[in-house]
Amino acid sequence: MTQTILITGASTGIGQATAKHFQSKGWNVAATMRRPEDGAELASLANVLVTRLDVTDAASIREAVAVTLERFDAIDVLLNNAGYGAYGPLENFDTHRIRRQFDTNVIGLLEVTKALLPHMRSRRSGHIINISSIGGQMTFPLGTLYHGTKFAVEGISEALHYELETVGIKVKIIQPGMIATDFAGRSFDFANEPPIDDYQGIIQKFMTAQANSGMQPSSPELVADVIWNAATDGTGQLRYRAGADAEIILTNRKAGDDPTFIGGLKQQLGIQMEQT
Repeated sequence: MTQTILITGASTGIGQATAKHFQSKGWNVAATMRRPEDGAELASLANVLVTRLDVTDAASIREAVAVTLERFDAIDVLLNNAGYGAYGPLENFDTHRIRRQFDTNVIGLLEVTKALLPHMRSRRSGHIINISSIGGQMTFPLGTLYHGTKFAVEGISEALHYELETVGIKVKIIQPGMIATDFAGRSFDFANEPPIDDYQGIIQKFMTAQANSGMQPSSPELVADVIWNAATDGTGQLRYRAGADAEIILTNRKAGDDPTFIGGLKQQLGIQMEQT
């Protein structure tokens, strides 16, 4: 029997690459996105349903699940991929932008997952695969909001796997490093208005370090292959790293205590505490 995956945020990047990967393996794919008109390429593929799903709109979540079940009868895998990154000094984010970051990356993930759980429970099978990040286990400067959401995804996923394991559902976490997508474009919300003088030094150092990191971004297709492995390897493995930089950074984070790892990052960025 042909299996089905529902993917959020499938219009570009990791979501789109994953939709193509699973379709090429003979799966049914529900490729969901806020603007279905952006999914014309996917809609042209066999056994791909492109439909609207905005993770901040409960009605659209219910409708997308219903349409997918009507078309394909079952959903075997949910990929919670939709999200974006908010970076910048916390003082530059108003409450609306703070809530938007958590509503998209955390609350939306929970609501989509809840919408699928009754169906998966009734079948005593399924996979919930959540896109985290290396930023779910370590942090960079100016990422208070983004890292807050990804640390939340890690904790939610790890805790959730206990209860869902008892009803035959597996939870998996994907931890990509730097990926060659438009994350730094339309998926990147940087706040520096109005500029606060005290923070401009660290902003400049962070931007320079990012530009000169020397790390080669991985392709969305590489992440899609890791997602495929997580969905089909038949194991209870919880976390999957995606990308050479993810392997290096997360290995170093696990091996180093806070003074070693965080101190090393500060040294690389030239960050020093103001002396009083």
